[in-house]
Amino acid sequence: MGAGERSESLQERWPRSCKFLLSACAATAAELVTFPLDLTKTRLQIQGEAALKRHGAGAAGPYRGMVRTAVGIVQEEGLLKLWQGATPAVYRHIVYSGVRMVAYEHLRDSKLGKGDEETFPLWKAVIGGMTAGAIGQFFASPTDLVKVQMQMEGKRRLEGKPPRVRGVYHALVTIVSKGGVRGLWAGWVPNVQRAALVNMGDLTTYDTVKHFLLRNTNLKDNMLCHSISSIFSGLVAATLGTPADVIKTRIMNQPRDKNGRGILYRSSTDCFMQAVRGEGLMSLYKGFIPTWMRMAPWSLVFWLTYEQIRRLVGVSSF
Repeated sequence: MGAGERSESLQERWPRSCKFLLSACAATAAELVTFPLDLTKTRLQIQGEAALKRHGAGAAGPYRGMVRTAVGIVQEEGLLKLWQGATPAVYRHIVYSGVRMVAYEHLRDSKLGKGDEETFPLWKAVIGGMTAGAIGQFFASPTDLVKVQMQMEGKRRLEGKPPRVRGVYHALVTIVSKGGVRGLWAGWVPNVQRAALVNMGDLTTYDTVKHFLLRNTNLKDNMLCHSISSIFSGLVAATLGTPADVIKTRIMNQPRDKNGRGILYRSSTDCFMQAVRGEGLMSLYKGFIPTWMRMAPWSLVFWLTYEQIRRLVGVSSF
């Protein structure tokens, strides 16, 4: 039996498991390559937080753009701090990307998916992408909470504040001890909303653009086709997802009382209203440039890694 036959047999026996593992490997590579941009984006989203000023929870830091923020992190905290929080970020994407890819393909291949001509209508692709993203993010939300808190530790030390978490395990224990198991899902509502919007831009756009190019141009299922699809999906995902990402980051990073309840915001709606009233509507797009600059290469690295590994092991195309 040849290698191709063994791979095909493996896929036939565990099709969803193979796709989950492929997605986890691709997401890990993409996350590690682009993580410094994610850290920069998170710091920018917290910058100038109006609710923090009103509650006297800390002095506002200097306003700095994307480049100055990244350079400042290197100068003030060290080069490796650009990857602070990378461990829970990788954990998050193993769960999130694996679940969303499997869920999306299941929806696409079900009776509710492809039409008579074996195509996936755009409106169904939108619903499928949003649903898959929401499901994946709900399961991965605790790791996202840990990631955000770890990303802010360097800034807290510079402000003279005591450390809040010392690592992934300590962060999980601290969160549970203050807010119980439910505390691990703090900020899950805007997180799920963001994931649904991002996936409408990422999965749906990538899938739609890729198959449009294959059907209507001379492009083959190769690196060029994947690159073009990734660029479009990254732009759409960043545009749709940044406002919910800002709200999610602020809710997850806010100080909490002894019962684990947020001090600054009562809900995602309250956070939205405070941000708009105190900082203006465009505050919802803080960190947009590094978000876009990260999502485009993230999507590119993810899909190129995914497609190349898929070819090597003989798993069916996405």
